[in-house]
Amino acid sequence: MRPLAALLGIVMGSAVALFGGLLLTFVVFLLLPEFREELSAEFMPLLQAIAWAALLAAAAVAAFVGEIRHRAWRYGAMLATGVAILGIGWRYWPS
Repeated sequence: MRPLAALLGIVMGSAVALFGGLLLTFVVFLLLPEFREELSAEFMPLLQAIAWAALLAAAAVAAFVGEIRHRAWRYGAMLATGVAILGIGWRYWPS
C-alpha cells in the first residue's frame, strides 16, 4: 500500500469512528426524554457536529477508494477531504 493510501485510510477510519460516536450520542439523546430540558441546548451543536463528521467521512471514504482503485477523480476527493478538515478546524478552533 502506498503511503498516501495509508494516510487516507487513517483519516477515513478516524472520520467514520467520529461519525459513529456522534450518531450514537444522538441516539442516547433520543432515548433519554426525561433529560430533554437539560440537553436541549446541546441538540443543535450535536446535529452540526454530525453533519460535519458525515461530510468528512464521505469525502475521506471517496478519497480512499479513489486512491486504492486509481480513479481519475481521486484528486477531487482528496481536495474535498482537505477542505472538510480545514472547515472542521475553522469551525471548532477556539478563538
